[in-house]
Amino acid sequence: MLSQKEMKELVGKSAVDSLIDKGLLVSGMKLGLGTGSTAMPAVKRIAERIADGTLKNIKAVPTSFQTQIACENFGIPVFTLNAKEIAGSLDLAIDGADEITSEKFLIKGGGAAHLQEKLIEYNAKILVIVADESKKVLTLGTKFPLPVEVIPEGRVSVTAALEKLGAKCTVREGIKKAGPVITDNGNIIIDCIWEKPVDPVKMEMAINDIVGVIENGFFTKNIPICFISHADGTVENF
Repeated sequence: MLSQKEMKELVGKSAVDSLIDKGLLVSGMKLGLGTGSTAMPAVKRIAERIADGTLKNIKAVPTSFQTQIACENFGIPVFTLNAKEIAGSLDLAIDGADEITSEKFLIKGGGAAHLQEKLIEYNAKILVIVADESKKVLTLGTKFPLPVEVIPEGRVSVTAALEKLGAKCTVREGIKKAGPVITDNGNIIIDCIWEKPVDPVKMEMAINDIVGVIENGFFTKNIPICFISHADGTVENF
């Protein structure tokens, strides 16, 4: 039986190779690359397929400083979404997720990068999600905290508005840093948990209507292709 680390490595490699085999990932693409421990094996595999000549002229747009640095280390050409070569849209984006339902709705943002992830992945023609079997859930919002990126001055007012939506709110604290997590965009994260499942489609819009909210971690508007690895060494594609 595979460990979780081994499942993450398996699904990242398998998804990239499968996308290439199916003609969904080809040379010359504008490619969004995600953040986190499951996305990184996929980024590494793309670098390997560039090195072996399978993929050429890939233009990558990273979703975080972590991914940007990884791309630079792997020799993957990096661009911004605003670059003239990208022009604000992508052919394909590959990322991980913290929770996935059978409807392929997601919670993302465990790495505090969901603002840039959503900006990139909602502007991609095709979104691909890679994850291990622990990320499949029946409902969203009751177990893994939903991250909400908030401007610091809005902390108290946004928390009050989120509580009116039924959420229990906690400001995310830094690790090896005193005080709250500060995102790549200079904001804070409020993590939200509900006692009962919520409608992620409605809640994504309702939370973003709150003044002071920059973005939240419900992803419901670009339904992805999902690759899920299992401990028995199989990879599910749905």
